[in-house]
Amino acid sequence: MAEDIVKVGLLGCGHVGSALARLIAEHQDSIEARTGVRLAITRVAVRNLALDRDVPLPASVFTNDGAQLVGDPDVDIVVELIGGIEPARELILEALKTGRPVVTANKELIANVGRELFEAAEGAGVDLLFEASVAGGVPLIRPLRESLAGDRIRRVMGIVNGTTNYILTRMTESGASFSDALAEAQSLGYAERDPTADIEGYDAAAKAAIIAGIAFGARVVAGDVYREGISDLTDADIASATELGYVVKLLAVAEEGPSGVAVRVHPTMVPRKHPLASVRESFNAVFIEADAVGELMLYGRGAGGGPTASAVLGDLIDAAKNLASGARGATIGTLARKPIVPIDEVRSQFYLALEAADRPGVLASIAEQFGAHGVSIKSMQQVGLDADGVTQRSTSDGARLIFVTHLAREADLRATVHALRDVEAVKRVGSVLRVLGDES
Repeated sequence: MAEDIVKVGLLGCGHVGSALARLIAEHQDSIEARTGVRLAITRVAVRNLALDRDVPLPASVFTNDGAQLVGDPDVDIVVELIGGIEPARELILEALKTGRPVVTANKELIANVGRELFEAAEGAGVDLLFEASVAGGVPLIRPLRESLAGDRIRRVMGIVNGTTNYILTRMTESGASFSDALAEAQSLGYAERDPTADIEGYDAAAKAAIIAGIAFGARVVAGDVYREGISDLTDADIASATELGYVVKLLAVAEEGPSGVAVRVHPTMVPRKHPLASVRESFNAVFIEADAVGELMLYGRGAGGGPTASAVLGDLIDAAKNLASGARGATIGTLARKPIVPIDEVRSQFYLALEAADRPGVLASIAEQFGAHGVSIKSMQQVGLDADGVTQRSTSDGARLIFVTHLAREADLRATVHALRDVEAVKRVGSVLRVLGDES
């Protein structure tokens, strides 16, 4: 490495990569003044060399050969922004083996094969940094890994997907249907043409796995994370949550207890007074509970080229400073094989809506099923329905019953739901949502 410059090889130059190139060009002098390192992008690998890119880089630095970039002597640090598992994994491993630090924003890669990459970085004695892989521009990995390293973290809860948060905000605040809110998110560029990864919780599950690994030193992959998306939420669920004093959010939750580590992603009714309830539109936020620090929340834009590039640049500066001084940054340590608590054993409060005949004795027969399976009812609300299932102030056609439970095991709640479907007076068992309550 030349004494006066740190040469960066960039794998991928899409929205994030091009934003990173512009940030480095615009702030090169101030970065050097504040940190003592001068960054310069010297090589960029892309799939399509003919594509016009709005970046302040000469055509001569571009190549379509990622392997050539990783082995180029004119590259000191590799930044991976191509996404996916392969060829990103192979290229990162090769960079680490040759003693080059790596910065990545690849959540899928870290969530699924992170252990292999961490071990390779440890063996080579170089940095592998991935701040932008979880909450985009929101600093999270560094606080978990460094600032809170001496504290005992109990639980981390987060809104870590801006697309779903935007959709739920529109459904809550304007009464939009799920399909209309999704279409609006797509028109604004918040959602992909195929939104499955976002709305079905796959994106958030990968991020939850990374959070659990950092917070609890546990080997957690995306497949270990229980996952539910938001596509089955109804307008009635959103309205009921509002009336009960809650806001529905897609939460990623990682917590450690005596039985092991529980990691899950699902829609959750969050009390309106909780800080996470106020996180709107495409913003992300992560709420941390720990023994010494108590409660704290990190908030900001979780997606987009600029915010994500800002997080990548922070890692890049750290890696460059360490490389220049011959040091290494903080590592995540050894990931232990801790038990993953199955969802059936997780305890939560629950919201349950069902439609039933409105006649004497029905409520007692329903409550009996809750009691038989060890689920205690905290509150109940009854709303009349007309013959078409539309809510009415007063009707004899049926009733919509809304229950909120005390803390209960997931398995017991599911057994209750199964039993309720066999009750003759119950016409339909509707949505079941977890509730972030004062008992949780």
